[in-house]
Amino acid sequence: MADPKGFLTTGREVATSRPVEERVKDWNEVYVPGSLLPIISKQAGRCMDCGIPFCHNGCPLGNLIPEWNDYAYREDWTAASERLHATNNFPEFTGRLCPAPCEAACVLGINQPAVTIKNVEVSIIDKAWNSGDVTPQPPERLSGKTVAVIGSGPAGLAAAQQLTRAGHTVVVYERADRIGGLLRYGIPEFKMEKAHINRRIEQMRAEGTKFRTETEIGRDITAATLRKRYDAVVIAAGATVSRDLPVPGRDLNGVHFAMEYLPLANKVREGDLTVSPISAEGKHVVVIGGGDTGADCVGTAHRQGAASVTQLEIMPRPGDERAAHQPWPTFPMLYKVTSAHEEGGERLYSVSTTHFEGDEDGNVQSLHLIEVEFKDGKLEQKPGTERVIPAQLVTLAMGFTGTDQSNGLVEQFGLELDQRGNIARDADFATNVPGVYVAGDAGRGQSLIVWAIAEGRSAAAGVDRHLTGASDLPAPIRPTDRALMA
Repeated sequence: MADPKGFLTTGREVATSRPVEERVKDWNEVYVPGSLLPIISKQAGRCMDCGIPFCHNGCPLGNLIPEWNDYAYREDWTAASERLHATNNFPEFTGRLCPAPCEAACVLGINQPAVTIKNVEVSIIDKAWNSGDVTPQPPERLSGKTVAVIGSGPAGLAAAQQLTRAGHTVVVYERADRIGGLLRYGIPEFKMEKAHINRRIEQMRAEGTKFRTETEIGRDITAATLRKRYDAVVIAAGATVSRDLPVPGRDLNGVHFAMEYLPLANKVREGDLTVSPISAEGKHVVVIGGGDTGADCVGTAHRQGAASVTQLEIMPRPGDERAAHQPWPTFPMLYKVTSAHEEGGERLYSVSTTHFEGDEDGNVQSLHLIEVEFKDGKLEQKPGTERVIPAQLVTLAMGFTGTDQSNGLVEQFGLELDQRGNIARDADFATNVPGVYVAGDAGRGQSLIVWAIAEGRSAAAGVDRHLTGASDLPAPIRPTDRALMA
């Protein structure tokens, strides 16, 4: 145990954010660099080393949280990094981007603020990178087997790294021009600077993983060619089909999916563009969707100089405290103020868009909405609550409905889908096609980064068994496992 009295004597402290007026002028991460290290050891000491650490249940990766909390408390950063990497290939990603279901399941959280697990995690890995503790781990010998991984998001990268370290020759195919999937082009720079992705890619290259960008399986290379060329295939193409809003005026100029808007801002940061073709500068911006992607749009609009930003959510405003029907240790739906929300804008709940209006040139100018409420399990409009708000740029951030089938990948492989439209798989993450496996959102549906990494690790174990007859690779989850929800 770290500090036997830590949870009694030390209050919860989190990372310090840079002032709003400073950070909205740049795209750097919002936190003050180095602000965690002076406080993080005492924060790690708040961990109670519970007899049954429910934080393990909250995290699908099975992270050894009490162990690396203890090492962080003792400032044994090398040992902490080893324990962290034992279950997580990319803790610098999860430490920045995960909503931390582990903290929701923290035993201390029953009657006190939970341990700052996420902050401890990111402190350990940042310290490890700076100290040179993160090094390539190439395999001792090669198996002679080859694997293609389709998609370079967290699931694909985790599967690729595990299989490379097991001795297989792995090639990752990515249809975009850079590796990283949604980590690269969906996550704004202010949430995670892309240097964190770049150095992981270099580590993986040094281990032997090969990468092929601007190559879309189904269009540039057929499924048949890929199966003939490799002994196994892992499909980790994500759930990239955005949920649409079929209301009048949807086809007006200025109404875009979030994943049309966000990647362009990241391309400006990469130096590919001078300015984004879809910019919020000087415009009244409306973001439809109250989740993390919506918040990313809000923060991006602030940095582009929007005249105003309004975020719409069809569901009621969540409470500030854990609701009775969402008991510990389940993940509660709470009112969340992200760094983007701290920077300004208005948030409207229990509203639905009825239609858009445009000018004579076909550019969106306003959005009509109405308040809604749930009655007998159905969503009903409230008469007399109609409103019109200015909208010269609208981003649709209402989630994703499944993996992309327009490129022919699903059809060419002959893959079966489940009832939700995801690629079906068995207990080993294998599809109905021999030698073809699926990991991440393509099989699970839209989910969290920790689930994607866990899926990639588990699918890698299934592939390794298929290729060699047995596997020592860890498989933290089953395809049927779900988050700890009420």
